Amino acid sequence: MTRRPAPGRGWRWAALAISSALVLTGCSDAGAGGDQLQVVENPERASAAPSPATAAEPAGRVVPVDGDVTDVTTADGVLAAAVSGEDAVRLYDLAEPGAEPRTVSLPGEVTKLTTIDGSVVAAMPDAGAFARIDGAAGEADVVELDGAPAGVAADGDRTLVALRDAKAVQVLDADDRPVNTLRGELYSADDVLVGGSGAVVLDRLRTAVFSVDLADGTIDEGLRAGQGAVDATTDEYGRVLVTDARNGALLAFDTDPLLLRQRHPVPGGAHGIAYDAKRHVAWVTLTERNQVVGYDVRGGQPEEKFRLPTVRQPDSVTVDERTSRVVIGSAAEEGIQVITP
Repeated sequence: MTRRPAPGRGWRWAALAISSALVLTGCSDAGAGGDQLQVVENPERASAAPSPATAAEPAGRVVPVDGDVTDVTTADGVLAAAVSGEDAVRLYDLAEPGAEPRTVSLPGEVTKLTTIDGSVVAAMPDAGAFARIDGAAGEADVVELDGAPAGVAADGDRTLVALRDAKAVQVLDADDRPVNTLRGELYSADDVLVGGSGAVVLDRLRTAVFSVDLADGTIDEGLRAGQGAVDATTDEYGRVLVTDARNGALLAFDTDPLLLRQRHPVPGGAHGIAYDAKRHVAWVTLTERNQVVGYDVRGGQPEEKFRLPTVRQPDSVTVDERTSRVVIGSAAEEGIQVITP
């Protein structure tokens, strides 16, 4: 049985976090300039802080890659990597990552990789499509949509797709047919995540998360996610974990109801995030320091357990759920790093 973190110190952290959060309901739809809760007039998505040259030998093993790695994920012993400028996904054997990868051609460049029910899912906003990739067979099933898919999640037999430019979340049935399109006070729909008994959409342009009500077919209340939300994942406690690149923080949100539970400072250019359910560790990359930090998030306050040197510009990270290996992608042509903590 899954246990939620016990109260105590966590409630003090929650109170501090909630007091600094801004509720984003009832906002003007006149654009960023007319929103009294928007922190800047012309918002821009936060990006990874630039990395210096590496000062320490990266931990684990580094596999050379001829290009900038934009995202990584693992599924059933297969490591999938997206490389900037390629309309494809590279598939590596995680047990032998130095072996020649297989390449799965796709109709567009991949900006986001995730794993759903053992399949690698690749989002291709510019191509108006996402793909489910069978890692063992090296075959892709492409789903075309009217929009720019930026993130994909599963809720039972339904598929949720964040349509970035349409500022919406589209719901697909088991046969990938659109059955509903949910809209609200979004500026951009950059990812969608299902945690616990609720779903949220990440709006990087507004640096906020919004509650997705699938029963009512609406996008409801929103909460500010720091000053520069860039990446998000879920943990086994039903929370959505978000990195704030501009303020350097790790935030934890309950989904039903939407509530900010924790805000933990993470200096050094927090960016990519992945979660290891076996060890209850959230891994956060620090691009200003070329490091990855592992936080035990079972208690009321994240507790640092690991701090390891990485390749330069460690923008993306994933964890293999079977072995707890941590995989990091360099967006500065320094390859893919595989660590066994």
